[in-house]
Amino acid sequence: METIKIKNLPEGYQSIITNGKHTIVGDEPISSKGTDLGLAPPELLLAGLAMCKVATVRYIARKKGWEIGEVSASLDQKVKRHANQKLSTNVKVAIHIEGDISEEQKELLLKESDNCYVHRMIEGDWDIESAIDLEK
Repeated sequence: METIKIKNLPEGYQSIITNGKHTIVGDEPISSKGTDLGLAPPELLLAGLAMCKVATVRYIARKKGWEIGEVSASLDQKVKRHANQKLSTNVKVAIHIEGDISEEQKELLLKESDNCYVHRMIEGDWDIESAIDLEK
């Protein structure tokens, strides 16, 4: 099980986020009364997906012995709110792979990026339990 701990600071919505080994700052944009000193929650989610996709591209290329250079991605999301307050999200993904590889190899790497762990996790079933008081 992976654990993320977060401590919200009094200024805006700044949050110190840690996995016990690494730490980042999250926040909300100024338009949401945050201080915009860190990534917003939807951005953190997209960042995790983007990182997984580019890491998968690199992993598969290494596994096949293909020499590639920089791998970069751009992810955009559009969220639609339905009458029942449910949300549906569309994420557009663009990945650029540098290197001396064929179009067929690039297509395979792009397809494999859709098999990354986070992509499959997001598309899978989620059971998010209700919050409990940490002090109890």
